[in-house]
Amino acid sequence: MTHREIVWRPRADDLERSHVARLMRRHGIAGPAELRRRAAADPHWFYPAVIEDLGIEFDAPWDRLRDDSRGLPWTEWFLGGRLNLVHNVLDRHVRDGRGNELAVVAEREGGAPVLLTYAELNERVCRFASALIRLGVGLGDSIGFYLPMTADVVVALLACLKIGAVPVPVFGGFGPDALAARLADAGARVLLTADGTLRRGKVVALKALADQARALAGCVEHVVVLRNLAGESSRLGSRDVWWHELEVGGDPHEPTVSLDASARSLVLYTSGTTGRPKGAVHTHAGVQLVTAKEVGYHMDVRRGDVLFWVTDIGWMMGPWAILGGLFHGATVVVMDGAPDHPAADRLWSIVERHRVTHLGVAPTLVRALAAHGTEAAARHDLSSVRILGSTGEPWDDASYRWFSDVAGAGRCPIINISGGTELMGCLLAPLPVAPLKATSLQGPALGMDVDVVDERGASVRGEVGYLVCRNAAPNMTRGFLNDPGRYLETYFGQFGDSVWSHGDWAFVDEDGDWFLTGRADDTLKIAGKRVGPGEVEAAAIAHSAVREAAAVGLPDPVKGIALVVLAVTRPGFDGTPALATEVAAHLGAHLGATMRPSRVVWVDALPVTRSGKILRGIIRKVLAGEDPGSLASVANPEAVAALRDLAGRSS
Repeated sequence: MTHREIVWRPRADDLERSHVARLMRRHGIAGPAELRRRAAADPHWFYPAVIEDLGIEFDAPWDRLRDDSRGLPWTEWFLGGRLNLVHNVLDRHVRDGRGNELAVVAEREGGAPVLLTYAELNERVCRFASALIRLGVGLGDSIGFYLPMTADVVVALLACLKIGAVPVPVFGGFGPDALAARLADAGARVLLTADGTLRRGKVVALKALADQARALAGCVEHVVVLRNLAGESSRLGSRDVWWHELEVGGDPHEPTVSLDASARSLVLYTSGTTGRPKGAVHTHAGVQLVTAKEVGYHMDVRRGDVLFWVTDIGWMMGPWAILGGLFHGATVVVMDGAPDHPAADRLWSIVERHRVTHLGVAPTLVRALAAHGTEAAARHDLSSVRILGSTGEPWDDASYRWFSDVAGAGRCPIINISGGTELMGCLLAPLPVAPLKATSLQGPALGMDVDVVDERGASVRGEVGYLVCRNAAPNMTRGFLNDPGRYLETYFGQFGDSVWSHGDWAFVDEDGDWFLTGRADDTLKIAGKRVGPGEVEAAAIAHSAVREAAAVGLPDPVKGIALVVLAVTRPGFDGTPALATEVAAHLGAHLGATMRPSRVVWVDALPVTRSGKILRGIIRKVLAGEDPGSLASVANPEAVAALRDLAGRSS
């Protein structure tokens, strides 16, 4: 693989004051490579060290750290221990006199921001938790979330966890069928929704969609409705209740329930495009450890920092950022609506107004922001930013450098993390005490024994292979809800029950730096050569006319597989046949003649998930004239409709 240059080196502050620097000093560890090795090899040292170093509080200590007698897939952690996430992310801050510090900033499309201190957040959480109990919610009950990204989402998330109920966040862009499938799978007794929300100035009537889903799911007893749109009203059914009326009658001193460390905390549904929804089951201890560890050691969020990760509550990064940021005493910024509406500079304005120190995005969003040019960002003071974050898709070099230069003025590291819903965290993540190469993930996340292997399961370096993990971690899912066999098949079916196969392609270069190239099931084999679509797409985006690209392989009677590239133009370019020929030649020159695409097709947009992942499987099936399956995970279904038209014209 091509050697990449180092684009960022640690600053004095990173080497002296970061959480991970403190951890290494406390334990006499020379550097990040040694820390990674020891953390993966010695969990009996690492997890107690993290708990002590970060100040995670258990209500009762554990008797045994772990029990792997049933094998890696079913490892249990902190046996006999008791804790509750809410104690660590909220209660202890108020107890320790930090109630007046700012906890949440919520930005609404077309409205004034909502600000909550830790004390104000605590009162609202207590009241809503108490109100849920009065509604009949008990320990272990599932609560569906179909909500816009407002301050109320933070309140509801913590209120459910406080009483031992289980939040089931669902992306607010899903239709009734997709929502109903998840509610039914989780057996949700209560659904939290809103009268509606604004998306690019248009009203989305969430309550009406929620009512359809409720009828289909057959398990929802109550719908709690947030009044989110001024001047809008919704009719309430006999089992509906207004959020504000429910919350105001709650007890402002509702106690936090002490739970077994293995008590269920969240059920998070993955963004798969086919088959029955997969609900990843997580625990209080697992989520507590992973969010505190990753937001602390990898993102280096400290007390008083301001963390803004552009996400949705239905994506893992929503709970991850909220719980991790609050644990460390930071201010968490949440945003409803689009980052470039009503103006192209909306995101940059939020960063400036709230003095954001940590900004996290998906590479797909960066490419969309870059399409507006640098002027929108240049109008704002972004000097508060200290750390940049990213996840969701492999980077291309040009977009990575644009984000670094524009958002961080070249002085901030991009903590490019990769993991998944089923981990509630990362397999790969940089540490801010080591140099970074462009687009790299630097190395394994702390505690994870990660490797790259070939089809036989043997370690490989300097070539693309399967990303796997060879050890258990507290944050790994306790299986798929109601479907343990599918969980085993998905993650342990390829290399056996001692190796977690994540489904990504990765490679480690000659210096030991780690990179991702895409999903293994998206891999292309052209003229006998295996290549990740990310490599093709990065080369396409390197052309001055291409803003975004997706590479797929379609059946070909001569070649077997023909490479087709869908591309979105940058502003100022017209997607002409001549330009398509030029881009194809550009790809052939960069990747070799055998990788020159059979076609470059111009489209207005690529179908993506809410988290920014390109849905190559759907693209491939639509262009091949096949049934793409469920479109529930598609954030922009109009892009799929356009592909169908394209496939019809070319058939």
